[in-house]
Amino acid sequence: MAQVSPAVIDGTCDPRFELVRQEFERNFSQRGEVGASASITIEGRSVVDLWGGLSDPETGRLWERDTTVVVWSCTKGATAICAHILASRGELDLEAPVAKYWPDFAQSEKDEIPVRMLLNHQAGLAAVRRPLPPGAFYDWELMTSTLAAETPFWTPGVQHGYHGLTFGFLVGEVVRRVSGKSLGRFFKDEVADRLGIDFQIGLPESEEPRVSRCIPQPPPDPNNLTPMEQQVFSDPTSVTFLMLTNNGGYMMPGECDTRAAHAAEIPSAGGISNARGLAGVYAPIANGGGPLIDEGSVRRMGAVASASGSDATLFVPTRFSLGFVKATDNRRHPTGGNNSLILSEEAFGHSGLGGSIGFADPKARMSFGYAMNKHGAGVGLNDRGQSLIDAAYRSLGFTTDAYGSWA
Repeated sequence: MAQVSPAVIDGTCDPRFELVRQEFERNFSQRGEVGASASITIEGRSVVDLWGGLSDPETGRLWERDTTVVVWSCTKGATAICAHILASRGELDLEAPVAKYWPDFAQSEKDEIPVRMLLNHQAGLAAVRRPLPPGAFYDWELMTSTLAAETPFWTPGVQHGYHGLTFGFLVGEVVRRVSGKSLGRFFKDEVADRLGIDFQIGLPESEEPRVSRCIPQPPPDPNNLTPMEQQVFSDPTSVTFLMLTNNGGYMMPGECDTRAAHAAEIPSAGGISNARGLAGVYAPIANGGGPLIDEGSVRRMGAVASASGSDATLFVPTRFSLGFVKATDNRRHPTGGNNSLILSEEAFGHSGLGGSIGFADPKARMSFGYAMNKHGAGVGLNDRGQSLIDAAYRSLGFTTDAYGSWA
């Protein structure tokens, strides 16, 4: 395998954000980074645009300026933005029952679930019980009809649990019913093309040569399992087990890098982008919302909507707004800091499997993106992404409060 060195880093960095560049270099020299990109905008202007390392460690192919990668659950933020665009236009009422827009959803005691519960992970539909066939996630009609027939795993609204893979089908189907476009097409037309960003939900085959393959983290140590991993190994009827195993093979090693996975619209986890695309999608939101949404929508997007107790799926504390992750400090939790996301309280966005992240901070007028091919442990950020975020906030003159959060 080819060696990675800080010398392969390229791009631009405003001198004010030199701390970010230094941490980006340390990710390669000290934290095991293989290939990655980092991007920051302030008031819509790019101040950090860095990339480096290897896109393909086996061949030594470099991570280039336009290299992309599967950004996993960062895709949820893009999907949520689509719903908020429709809400901002008055076409979608987040308090209305989902069944108003998707009549079949009223089955199985779901007739009163409002749209907002799909966004804030309270709907109780984090998995499905019916065994899914191979390739199920590449069949939109199969997934949406299965979810429409599913009975919630808990009373909707009573608790929240991360809808890790179903979120995109649920919210995406509402977007499709309201707009008449698939989620991937709506995102392309109304967000990616309007902003001129490199972010695809449903990748054209012509773009395949630019995509870096994911490097999964090693299997968990059976002698040192997290509460979520313990649930997976001990209870095959649990929502956590079903979420991670009953997905038609999508979570099998290497499946995310297949042509079928890239081509499909998987709005929970299948988006393909880079740090520039992640920062780009949040740049207008960090600066009042235009041209995508109004300022009232920005405030609604950033307000905490689910935060009580431990997550019913992940078994660690989590905090969500309507479609986005909020700062969560689990550094004192038994599972450790890899299940944390340390941002300012005004910030919101979404992290992805392995440690990628995109977010907006309206207080700082900052948007941030980080994408990489080597996955780290945990359900939040590992030290690579968090070190970049910490450096960005220090560069802006933020300080940590008594709890260690940025303020």
